[in-house]
Amino acid sequence: MSASRLVKKPLLATVAKLKRTGRALGKLKPQPVHPVQALHDIKARRVARRSSSGLQLVLADRVDFLNPAHWDSLAAQTVFLSREYLRVLEQHAPDNLEPRYAMAYAEGEPVAALLLQRVAVGGAQLRKPGSTRLVDAPMAGLKEHLLVCGNLLVWGPRSMALAPHTDTEQLWHGVCEAIYRLRRADKLNGQSDLALIKDLALPGADVPPALRLLGYRSVETEPDMVLTLRPEWRSWDDYLASMTSGYRSAAKKLLKDCAAAGVTLREASADEMQARADELYGLYGQVHQAQGLRLATLTPGYLPALAQALGPRFRCRVAEHADGRWLGFVTSVHDGDTTLGYYIGYDRAANASAPLYLSLLQSTVQDAIAFGSSRLSLGRTALEPKAKMGAKPEPLSCAVRHRVSALNWITTALTRTAEHDEPPERSPFKAAPADAA
Repeated sequence: MSASRLVKKPLLATVAKLKRTGRALGKLKPQPVHPVQALHDIKARRVARRSSSGLQLVLADRVDFLNPAHWDSLAAQTVFLSREYLRVLEQHAPDNLEPRYAMAYAEGEPVAALLLQRVAVGGAQLRKPGSTRLVDAPMAGLKEHLLVCGNLLVWGPRSMALAPHTDTEQLWHGVCEAIYRLRRADKLNGQSDLALIKDLALPGADVPPALRLLGYRSVETEPDMVLTLRPEWRSWDDYLASMTSGYRSAAKKLLKDCAAAGVTLREASADEMQARADELYGLYGQVHQAQGLRLATLTPGYLPALAQALGPRFRCRVAEHADGRWLGFVTSVHDGDTTLGYYIGYDRAANASAPLYLSLLQSTVQDAIAFGSSRLSLGRTALEPKAKMGAKPEPLSCAVRHRVSALNWITTALTRTAEHDEPPERSPFKAAPADAA
């Protein structure tokens, strides 16, 4: 690499950071407010916060404390609300996370099933290991609690099941009431200052008005990258055949480069995962520890236990070296009409000489086709390689509220400055037959 390029790259990065800072500061400018409307909004929020939803609530610390038939009648919407999954979560939860549950009833009928998590957050989880920045000392002593209506171990709207044909505004009021009651009930274990409703499948601007009325502020996060599977894809070869020559060649080359390095991809059984749990966990840790924000860290037993509990709805592929070592893995979960390309881990040193990550990532397409899914959800990181696979962005947003209403202006300011990377536009596929017609 030339000296000019070595200098140019950090300069461009610095310019990009300055631009982002400028945009963030611009968002903090006071918004024009109509005095009469502002007064009306303040009164309406005050009344809403002091009013019951009219629903009846049941709160629990374990899923088996709830009426199983009532829970299952709603939770069938996603495998991540199934009692099989939630028992695994309770037994193998991250050290800083405690599950909570709520159900809402209208006239004796269940209308909402909620998974919530009480999360302890320390400074070490908010920065990368090995950092020597000036904020290290104060960050090290940070200890806060969050109450999350959602699941930090999965993305998307998979922690809340709402009955159809029910008053939407009342349902959201009931969700917020459940969060309030759980926060108050857990006060003896430490105050939760922030409540977070995680991963609404909506743009930030479309968050339900009932949430804002109750003091919640919306923030749009990075999107979920989703590949829509065509009906004619019956195999991996069908998927490759639908790609343009350049993308098809690149996809095939990943597997060839792995083979040249003595690495093959194969499925691993639940028993193998259990027997080599420490090996899997080490690979997961190499990826997880490189992230700047780590609100929840898996325990070694979580993925093997999940494989046992979900059975045919779960798959694990490993990148295995000729000498028997596992250099990487990726898991897939079948959830209704969607397959999730779930947790991934790999040896970072080995990935420098063979495209382990990219090969494992694209192998989730095979799992989605085998499951008979119509969608493959790949999450919100690594937007570029997922776009090259044909995935398109679907919006996700969160809603957050401080327990002290007077301090919610800080929350508002922070949500205005939040930014995320925009996914690139890629078109790896040839026109579908219907498009061509």
